[in-house]
Amino acid sequence: MKIIASPPEFTSITQDLLAVFHFEDKDSDSLTALKSANAGLIDGLIESKVIKSATGSVTPLFGHSDLPAKLVLVIGCGQSDKFTESVFVKTLQTLAAEAQKAAAAAIALPIDDIKPAQRTAQWCVEKATELVLTSLYKYDTTKSKKNDPSSLHELAFLAAEQNLDLAIKTGKSMAHGINVCRELGNLPANICDPAFLAEQATELADACDEIDVEIVEEAEMEKLGMGAFLAVSRGSEKAGKIIVMKYNGGQPDQAPHVLVGKGLTFDSGGISLKPAAGMEEMKWDMLGAASVMGVMNTLAELRPNLNVIGVIAAAENMINGAATRPGDVVTCMNGKTVEIINTDAEGRLVLCDTLSYVEKFKPASVIDIATLTGAIVIGLGHHATAVYANNETLQDNLISAGKATWDRGWPMPLWDEYKPYLESPYADMKNVGGRAGGSITAAMYLSEFTQGYDWAHLDIAGVGWETAKAGPTGRPVAMLTQYLLDRIQ
Repeated sequence: MKIIASPPEFTSITQDLLAVFHFEDKDSDSLTALKSANAGLIDGLIESKVIKSATGSVTPLFGHSDLPAKLVLVIGCGQSDKFTESVFVKTLQTLAAEAQKAAAAAIALPIDDIKPAQRTAQWCVEKATELVLTSLYKYDTTKSKKNDPSSLHELAFLAAEQNLDLAIKTGKSMAHGINVCRELGNLPANICDPAFLAEQATELADACDEIDVEIVEEAEMEKLGMGAFLAVSRGSEKAGKIIVMKYNGGQPDQAPHVLVGKGLTFDSGGISLKPAAGMEEMKWDMLGAASVMGVMNTLAELRPNLNVIGVIAAAENMINGAATRPGDVVTCMNGKTVEIINTDAEGRLVLCDTLSYVEKFKPASVIDIATLTGAIVIGLGHHATAVYANNETLQDNLISAGKATWDRGWPMPLWDEYKPYLESPYADMKNVGGRAGGSITAAMYLSEFTQGYDWAHLDIAGVGWETAKAGPTGRPVAMLTQYLLDRIQ
């Protein structure tokens, strides 16, 4: 899609759709321009409440040759002092949806009208680019009838400031990474399995000279002593893999930042079998891995000057004669022993050995991303990513990156008082700590394998997806990408 910035000259718009923003308490520049074109029409429609200022309301105006565009969408924005980032997001999503319904070819978007307080034109353009492009994504890969291609081929930001090329480029790349994450999450497990994820990584490396790929197979895991990872993958006929993608954009001696994604391409629960109702949604237990793939795709487009290693712990949690039993004790790569109380707490098992493995990279930071616990959905709902860390600065940096991209997180505790929940009479620890503080005890478990470096854990079970109809959200690709871009010196 062609995305440009041009001066806010409402008398010379060439796009077929103009967005106009209507606040309760003041006239925006776009509404003023609309009134200048036909004050009698616009004032009359406002007075009769055909045009409403309520947030999210949409009034289409067409068939008026004296208006600035063939189609004008007047979008209500509520009170100007309450126009927050969240309202900005909803407004852009509304615009994108209405533009698609109208089969618009090009949108003129007066972005200066809808800047939330304390946000720059660059932020608004970057976020709006991301929101419009992600709104165009529609899954149809496994459908016999494909979606009609979008008619929208141009987005023009009407802005006083014209130094917006980088914001547009970043927004485009963010959107691409988010949509990669969503597409991988939408694919069924009979297609998107560990081998498929490895193929996607290899294809990305083939397309980007800065990325190299290595695959750790189960035979090597055996040699490395990854008893926890293999306790999960042995229940499936599809072999587990650790997929390592190295983006080499910085100096050779620059310590890399490492992202580790949980990639359970299907989670039946193992012998601790999940209920049948809703089990089809367990193809989404690889959204941590999908977010890593999304970030790596974004980096491949932006080509920042830093070193990043994206690692995917890919496996299936299935049931066969070799499957792990509740009560089994395994030895992890770092030598610790774990009593497996619940085979449905498998994500932390594949992650713990992978987190031990990445220590060899001598990382500047390590962030794991996982749909790890249902407990976090109860705790934080579907809006905030849970951010745990063994380093307060790292935690603060991630929270800051989330605020910057409006892909927000919330700090969570890693206190020693939670350690007794994981005590076992038969091993160094057990893999679950009971119902109380379930997301915290899962993070405490992982912390036992990350003591050699600065580490953060993102529990995305609440934000990665919400409903089957809506599908994966693509979070936290934006937060992670911004965190990495903030590390450029």
